[in-house]
Amino acid sequence: MRIDIMTLFPDMCRAVLDESIVGRARKAGKVEIKATDIRAYTENKYRNVDDTPYGGGMGMVMQTQPVYDCYQAICQRAGDVPHHLIYLTPQGKTLTQQRVKELAGMEHLVLLCGHYEGIDERVIEELQPEEISVGDYVLTGGELPALVLADSVTRLLPGVLSDAACFEEESHYNSLLEYPQYTRPEVWEGRAVPPVLLEGNHQKIDAWRGQQSRERTRLRRPELYEQWCETHPLTEIPKWKRGENVRLVKTAEQFAAAAKLFAEGRQAVCADNWTPEYCRALTEPQFLLQLQQEKAAGWACYLHTTKDVPDGMVCVSHKAGHIEHLFVTEKARGNGIGAKLLDFARKKLPEHAHPVLSVLNTNTRAIALYTRMGWQLDGSTSLEFDPRRYPTVTRKCALVQMRYAGSVQE
Repeated sequence: MRIDIMTLFPDMCRAVLDESIVGRARKAGKVEIKATDIRAYTENKYRNVDDTPYGGGMGMVMQTQPVYDCYQAICQRAGDVPHHLIYLTPQGKTLTQQRVKELAGMEHLVLLCGHYEGIDERVIEELQPEEISVGDYVLTGGELPALVLADSVTRLLPGVLSDAACFEEESHYNSLLEYPQYTRPEVWEGRAVPPVLLEGNHQKIDAWRGQQSRERTRLRRPELYEQWCETHPLTEIPKWKRGENVRLVKTAEQFAAAAKLFAEGRQAVCADNWTPEYCRALTEPQFLLQLQQEKAAGWACYLHTTKDVPDGMVCVSHKAGHIEHLFVTEKARGNGIGAKLLDFARKKLPEHAHPVLSVLNTNTRAIALYTRMGWQLDGSTSLEFDPRRYPTVTRKCALVQMRYAGSVQE
């Protein structure tokens, strides 16, 4: 690949391009990157490339002639290789990893760096470049964005990194943020490396890293996580492991275990939206009574156990086609139990093609899981909680309904 940078400050670009991975890639012949001085193509004897804007205003505007002639000279040097011109400007589309992957497949990129108040619009109209921004903020020129683009493209080229996994596991490559990384010492300032990374079980390590990556994206970049959920439906539910079991709650002991799970789960869900006093008042006896009343009304409650330890629950109503009270203990989360329980509950309702469930609209983690499993928000709200109306509510939220849309393979 060849990358040409059209700039007023070529030395600024060369200082960066000669270092680190990009510098080694250039020396190894994996990529050819050249910074060309636009001033070398001006017809002005003082080497000026800018002038005051028509209509008045602050700053200077880069002129058409030097920019156009510089681009033509670069294209002539490159010969018959297809050229793709990119203008780095805050008015462009935001650069994404997906676009970087696409650009890495091209033969010749020409990066145009604006400066001052920008470039005369007429040369932009003539050359028709792709306009790219590196973010919603303003820099003094296009050199830094051009270097960002050149670096991000170069590292994806064959042979630049030692292994494709070096970039395939990084943030944004697969639309998710990267999992946290650790190195020696094993304990620093009382903070230990997660034990799973020290066990040598690569299957568990991969599972942990995947869970951390998804959780980090969900919390830090919810819009990315929402996009990822839409393109990565759960078409394969985790398999049941030896020692796992789901049983219909019948005995007093099972009801007590379900009530304990119910209380823990409801407290966790309410923690971000209700006062601590309200959450502490959510006790096992009241949920035990609720479960018994729901049983009398025709609901069926199922308890999930792992090695005889209760760690998940779900309830279904055959009459209404509803699924409710899906909870997994904090210690058991991240093992796919919630997905298996939801799939189990849905299949318990074969008479309802599109069963429904309720979820707090602030519970983005649950909504994301349900979305991946083929459930969709149907726009209906059963309850709204407003701090102005309920003193124990600290953040406005609502109980919304999701309906199964049938996208999961049976």
